[in-house]
Amino acid sequence: MNRLLASLLAAFFLFPTTLSPQQSFPVVSTVDEPSIAGRPVALDAQHKLLPWPMPDDTGYSYSSHFLSQWAIVWDQFNRQRLPYFYCCFDFDRTTYELSPDPNWVNSTGYLRAMMQGFIERLYPYTGDPHTLEFLQNFVDYELENGTTPENYVWAQVPYPSANPGSRRYTGWSNHGEDFVEPHVVGEDGYAYLRLYEMTGNAKYLRAAIRCAAALVKNFKSGDEKNSPWPFRCLARNGALSPGKGLSPYSANVVEPIMLFDELIRIGLGDVPSYKLVREGAWAWLMKYPMSNNVWVGYFEDVGPNMENMNNVIPLELARYILLHPEKDPDWREHARKLIDWVKTTPRWPKYIVHGATVTTEQGSGKEFCCNLPNQCCDSHTARLAAVEAFYFTKTGDAAYKEAAYRSYNWVTYFQGLPGGAHAPFTGQWWFTDQFSDGPRRLMDAFWAVPEWAPSAESHLLGGLSPVTKIVYRRGSVTYSTFDAESTEVLRLAFIPETVTTGGRPLLRRPDLDGASYTFDDSTRVFRVHHVDSRDVDIQGSSDLIPPAFVTFDDPHLPAATPLSGAYPSNLFDWGAGVWKIAAPFGKFGTFHLALVNPLAHAEFRFLAPRVFLGIDIYNDGPADAALSISSPETQKVSLTLKPGELRRLRTAWRTPSSKVIFDFTNPESLHFDNLAYQRD
Repeated sequence: MNRLLASLLAAFFLFPTTLSPQQSFPVVSTVDEPSIAGRPVALDAQHKLLPWPMPDDTGYSYSSHFLSQWAIVWDQFNRQRLPYFYCCFDFDRTTYELSPDPNWVNSTGYLRAMMQGFIERLYPYTGDPHTLEFLQNFVDYELENGTTPENYVWAQVPYPSANPGSRRYTGWSNHGEDFVEPHVVGEDGYAYLRLYEMTGNAKYLRAAIRCAAALVKNFKSGDEKNSPWPFRCLARNGALSPGKGLSPYSANVVEPIMLFDELIRIGLGDVPSYKLVREGAWAWLMKYPMSNNVWVGYFEDVGPNMENMNNVIPLELARYILLHPEKDPDWREHARKLIDWVKTTPRWPKYIVHGATVTTEQGSGKEFCCNLPNQCCDSHTARLAAVEAFYFTKTGDAAYKEAAYRSYNWVTYFQGLPGGAHAPFTGQWWFTDQFSDGPRRLMDAFWAVPEWAPSAESHLLGGLSPVTKIVYRRGSVTYSTFDAESTEVLRLAFIPETVTTGGRPLLRRPDLDGASYTFDDSTRVFRVHHVDSRDVDIQGSSDLIPPAFVTFDDPHLPAATPLSGAYPSNLFDWGAGVWKIAAPFGKFGTFHLALVNPLAHAEFRFLAPRVFLGIDIYNDGPADAALSISSPETQKVSLTLKPGELRRLRTAWRTPSSKVIFDFTNPESLHFDNLAYQRD
């Protein structure tokens, strides 16, 4: 979101010797602070930033970020204590309980699109059907409570926001009532269309086509001061008055273009009209903002302003043309230009933090958002990193990979609920930044550079066609896509022995020319191109069992709650008074498991024998902590953790256990999370 409250005072106090009458703040500053979001930094031998919380494991650190954010969102969805249509929230820094902010505009329209983008990546990565349940519930609510009347000029399209505290959407009265933001109509329309492709539910297709119809109806050719669609206008008649927040210009036309492109590609709706309008919008985009860099008109709290520019529009455009280079013959030059502009523009400050480039959100050159360095703006830096990672993928320029890696590393310090992170004003956090936009762009890391993904797990990491179903088993990944012809990238925990599409075998080749697959034996990166079937089946041999996890966030229990008996279901018996739920702490960004008392011995039981696969363990103490894990049916596994060390322990057990026994030295410093077991 966009919070234009950060003042010049921050820059004056931080950098008093670098200011000049022409420049209110330094464009790029080095801020090598010892912590990020309150968490101590980890550096390599060249004093460059490493990821958090496991510096030597990029896959763990990156994946724990977006999985932590999902755990928090799913927890809130289940409890309904903090309805997801709230835009913003704060949390108690001791109990880590969340509370909504009733004073800020309610959930903004682009949150729906950002969340759809996150879930579109998260569902195939995890195979968790709860992700689709959440997304459909989210979109269904806002379709039922936040679209314009059918007799409007902008008919049956989503309102961009709601008044504080309102559960129905009519726009934010700060800009007048009953308005739309056409770029959000395009952004949400594209999200509805992709959700249709993921689920097959035609109501999302109908919603997308209504958005496209309104964009066609209200299209104008535009000029230097008037975009093809206004930034904000009255929904009833498209007028720009009365209303203090209405504006004729938004450079964000790539979102409507994406909607048109996808409808044209799948041949649904008024395709001839979509082609004409798409061509006109693209011509305007290339003639004006691509030439003059007037990247204004995105956020819900910005009024008419041709000076306050933001990074979202140029970077999302760069991402689009890198994923679809066939749409732009000058894609390489344009993508590089957009990246360079964001990293060098004097409109807002950027920071170099132990070699990581960090960008804030927006600014006019005199005022900027959001906050002091190393306290916020993780989603915006994740977007920059994603675009640089894709640029490396398309061009092979290793400098962009290195830049993306360091920026992504900075982002990982914000996972979960870090007590030292702050939004621009007070403790306010946003669902958009921390729990949808940021995670979706961090997931782009694995799509662009699959070697960064966890090395001992199987995951589908990316592809242009939405995944409609996926199942992970031992030595097996089976999935389906919306399109019969598509290319996906995975990282596998096994060597593929047979690959079929639609029951027909594919051959392994050195490239993806035609129907085929490639596999790198050293990195286990797998790429497949299927041309005539939506169904892909990958089979091999493996001793690794895809685990189910207990995250200690679902169902949610307040911090310090002792476990007694079954939790989270009747699979487990924790006894009484031995284990407790702990608030986010140290290298665990979400709720986790701890001991009630520092006992040298603890255990839990499976009510029916199961294979215990492992657990994440963190030592917060000043000395080494040792533990051994055993069961009556299996061999003992031992581990010693250094002070401050986090490890993912895997038992390699294959025999079901009736109970799991822990023996400790220095148990007072140990914390546990992500208990892994064999589901069936």
